[in-house]
Amino acid sequence: MTEQSSATSIPAGRPFVDRPTPITAATVQQKPSGMPYGRYVPFGTIDLPDRTWPSKVITKAPRWLSTDLRDGNQALIDPMSPARKRKMFDLLVKLGYKEIEVGFPSSGATDFEFVRSLINEDAIPEDVTISVLTQAREDLIERTVESLVGAPRATVHLYNATSPLFRRVVFKGSKDDIKGIAVDGTRLVMEYAEKILRDETVFGYEYSPEIFIDTELDFALEVCEAVMDVWQPGEGREIILNLPTTVERSTPNVYADKIEWMSRNLSRREFVALSTHPHNDRGTGVASAELAIMAGADRVEGCLFGQGERTGNLDLVNVGMNLFSQGVDPMIDFSDIDEIRRTAEYCNQMGVPERHPYAGDLVYTSFSGSHQDAIKKGFDALEADAKAAGVPVGEYTWGVPYLPIDPKDVGRSYEAVIRVNSQSGKGGIAYVLKNDHKLDLPRRMQIEFSRIIQAKTDTEGGEVTPAAIWAVFQDEYLPTPENAWGRISLSGSRSLTTEDGRDALTTQAVVDGVETTLTGTGNGPVSAFGDALAGIGVDVRVLDYAEHALSEGGDAQAAAYVECAVDGKVLWGVGIDGNTVLASLKAMISAVNRAQRG
Repeated sequence: MTEQSSATSIPAGRPFVDRPTPITAATVQQKPSGMPYGRYVPFGTIDLPDRTWPSKVITKAPRWLSTDLRDGNQALIDPMSPARKRKMFDLLVKLGYKEIEVGFPSSGATDFEFVRSLINEDAIPEDVTISVLTQAREDLIERTVESLVGAPRATVHLYNATSPLFRRVVFKGSKDDIKGIAVDGTRLVMEYAEKILRDETVFGYEYSPEIFIDTELDFALEVCEAVMDVWQPGEGREIILNLPTTVERSTPNVYADKIEWMSRNLSRREFVALSTHPHNDRGTGVASAELAIMAGADRVEGCLFGQGERTGNLDLVNVGMNLFSQGVDPMIDFSDIDEIRRTAEYCNQMGVPERHPYAGDLVYTSFSGSHQDAIKKGFDALEADAKAAGVPVGEYTWGVPYLPIDPKDVGRSYEAVIRVNSQSGKGGIAYVLKNDHKLDLPRRMQIEFSRIIQAKTDTEGGEVTPAAIWAVFQDEYLPTPENAWGRISLSGSRSLTTEDGRDALTTQAVVDGVETTLTGTGNGPVSAFGDALAGIGVDVRVLDYAEHALSEGGDAQAAAYVECAVDGKVLWGVGIDGNTVLASLKAMISAVNRAQRG
């Protein structure tokens, strides 16, 4: 009788009607949320059919301005003390920021005195320009300029809101009234700078049509042109025009369109530093900045790690590291990302989230088994490719799955790249052993040991640290003086070649606590040792074998891995010794001891 398959046979052309209904868009239907979404007006688009920014690529870093000490500081529950402010300023200078907004000196004595302390203590390098913010009131402008006396390089940043909502609700003024505030404020800045500042200060000017993102483009252009008519930018006399997404309310592409439109339509464009100041209310501040650069912005304002009002300002670290990851020098040194983070956390008294791009504790860490396996293979391939190219790994083109950059380039070790929990697989565990202990486990041994770790995580739960993995590994394969186990331990061995070309092995061992001499012959030391073990009633057969050096040099240790069938059990053993033969024999003993350990 012919055995029939249990699988259903489906004649050609006949539909398989018994299977479940496939998931389609028609079968997945969202239900109305019940939220009052009708209260909100969708953001309009810009008529710019010949926009060029979508095809642009960022090939160099923009000018950077850090506003940590002003915009970032004013958003803190507990504003920085003078000592914390100074620490932040020194960090920004060390990182390489050349334009730093240091305060709002007309807002009170604290900011004014801090600006004065930077100048009086000669803390500002000659190539760093400090910036101070002011509203467009004469008394505030005068006080602001007074704070800058003696500064080597300084910019006064004046702003006034220009959007329809602010014109109607806050200022209750016409377009001409709002434009007049900007023009009069610019004239007053120039007058007080000429009267108060000496020639020793290289002086600059920045103007922001605040709430630019909600301001009519033609009116924003009109105000900026009126301000430039007063300032008269020209050769050697730039003006910074800052166009902020004060409250981020559109998709980044709309902001990019506005930046490109302004860049095209501004007169005297070659003398304008077009600056962008995104906030992060929609969570797309970084994208807004990057698209703005592509659209023609020359300069970017933000804070380290996105500190700032509400959901924060633009994250300068994120944008800078994004450039770095694409092979563009950010012109800012992020090579010790953890020290930068620690300093920012101290100054702001606020933590950087674990998942924060590039700087969070977990951003280079994988718990998933498939991710870990890919990362381990990626590191192995990188090492092999660099060796074949004859260059150090640290100089070879980076390419490792799931890691956009080499963690070592920002001062991280590889210790946290792979962390083991109940989701982890053999690749992650093998990576930890290779990275921390130089042990490159054969693939089948990876599977065996991962099951041992998996049983531990299933029983105990949570994360298994590298130290715990190593402790389990030693307990399973490598007895230590503190944790000695197993029937057999090896003292030494001597091998001779017989007349028929076979190996005659004499081994000194301790078997069940008794000094014993084991002898055997075979085709090589491993075979001869198997014969010697048979003499004490141990049936062992070697199925697979691998070895490698743990380091270079005359005193290098070797690691041997042996897969054995021991009394019907198949399992691996590990041996480490300066002599490769002894390492192999120790690996066999490791397997035998494990089999008899139970």
